[in-house]
Amino acid sequence: MSAESLNWRKVCLLDDVLPETGVGALINAQQVAIFRTQDDQIFALDNHDPFSGANVLARGILGSIGEKRVVASPLYKQHFCLDDGSCIEDETQGIKSWPVRLRDGAIEIGCAG
Repeated sequence: MSAESLNWRKVCLLDDVLPETGVGALINAQQVAIFRTQDDQIFALDNHDPFSGANVLARGILGSIGEKRVVASPLYKQHFCLDDGSCIEDETQGIKSWPVRLRDGAIEIGCAG
């Protein structure tokens, strides 16, 4: 799906998210975790941890494994790649990665329809 065909929703301001942290947002009744890195890159993943069944990934710890930027689940510590939601420890698990952009100082999430 192209960026032009997405419905972009303003979630919060960049300044609302401290560097190296995440915040949760509700998009179309689905919980999304939005992350800001030290160099102001923005990522958005499902907030739902498939291993624990809890919506907690926004409270995870940001870091890196090799060249990959990841978030570690605060419960069982599995690592999810910020770029695509893949799980480092278990290739059969993964979470949705959401289109995200920074526009006029605001973080926006791209939704279908």
